[in-house]
Amino acid sequence: MRVVLFTGKGGVGKTTLAAATAALLARNGCKVLVISTDPAHSLGDALAAQLDGEPRELEPGLFAAHVDTRMLLDEAWGGLQGHLRTILAGAGVDELVADELTVVPGVEDLLALGEVRRAAESGVWDVVVVDCGPTAETLRLLGLPEAISGYLERLFPAHRRAVRGMLAGLAGATRGSKPAAAWDATVDALDTLAVELAALRSMLADHERTSIRLVLTPERVVAAETRRTITALALHGLHVDGVVANRVVPGPPPSLRGPAARWLRQRHTEQQAVLAELGGLDLPLRTADHAAGEPVGIMALLRVARGLYGNVDPAATPGDAHPAPLLTVRRTAGSGVSPDSEFELALRLPGAADAPLDLTRVGDDLAISAGGTRRLVALPSVLVRCAVTGARLEGDDLCITFRPDPSVWPAAGRT
Repeated sequence: MRVVLFTGKGGVGKTTLAAATAALLARNGCKVLVISTDPAHSLGDALAAQLDGEPRELEPGLFAAHVDTRMLLDEAWGGLQGHLRTILAGAGVDELVADELTVVPGVEDLLALGEVRRAAESGVWDVVVVDCGPTAETLRLLGLPEAISGYLERLFPAHRRAVRGMLAGLAGATRGSKPAAAWDATVDALDTLAVELAALRSMLADHERTSIRLVLTPERVVAAETRRTITALALHGLHVDGVVANRVVPGPPPSLRGPAARWLRQRHTEQQAVLAELGGLDLPLRTADHAAGEPVGIMALLRVARGLYGNVDPAATPGDAHPAPLLTVRRTAGSGVSPDSEFELALRLPGAADAPLDLTRVGDDLAISAGGTRRLVALPSVLVRCAVTGARLEGDDLCITFRPDPSVWPAAGRT
């Protein structure tokens, strides 16, 4: 089973290409669901069909739907919000403040991603094609499972949730009372959320099953954003299996004259220069020609898909399904617990040289900002007792140097 997520800057045609890919997969004999998590929901317009939250079969093997986040918010999140409000109020938090604390940023996007996971793991579909929102929203969406996991753990740590009797006092009563029962219900809801978040992170991190395709138009501004996106996705440990350049203008024949011919030649030359630069991304690059008419409806989408993929399986992973690990650690000096030891942490961040980088030590974590996104990376245990002494870029690798911190480093002869 495969999950393929399409994203790109708004207006580049990601919805059209996601729908076209799904249509071709269905014609090739797969049972496919194409689902939109984009709040704008233009998937139905591309397919010339009325869609809602329930998968609708448009032709044999091709099903489509869009995620109704409002309904999910009312059904799935409302109950947990009520539980959290009860606990916070029992702990003496003002009712208005409790309402604010139970509003988790991005929860609608999280619920949408949860629907994608459930569809993928239902066993009904061979391929799930996801029409994501524009790039910035998608980066937030794909980073949410890890971010909200951290939020949940800081607010209600797992080890405390496990000892329910000791925490019944947060609900303002002893075991067996109604408030304590409310705490038990809250813990159950929190544990369910934690399991859901772990499952989402597992799905996104499975590079053999889940991949992302970036759609762009061959323009320098759009290509620059795409390069930053590749870096940001790598920082989250997500797998980009290719880039699709849409609306590529063909070169006019030499015999064509006039203003239209000059415009076509100039546009073609500019686009080819951008495509040549994109060829250096070390990612498979496909192109889709600029169509004379807007591709709406399954037949038009199939023509787009056949021009894009040819005889290649659209669900195949053209990129490396086993990319280098995000993080590697090596010793560069010393041995054992020698205070003269030196370690190097390497983070693989394609395109990092083209994006602003920021590095900060936050307790036992490393906060890294790249490509417009930020992630806390937990340091390996040996580096927790070290201090950062330098950083440099080597190709696609951000290399950070660590030396032992004398105040916490074990003395020689101890482990």
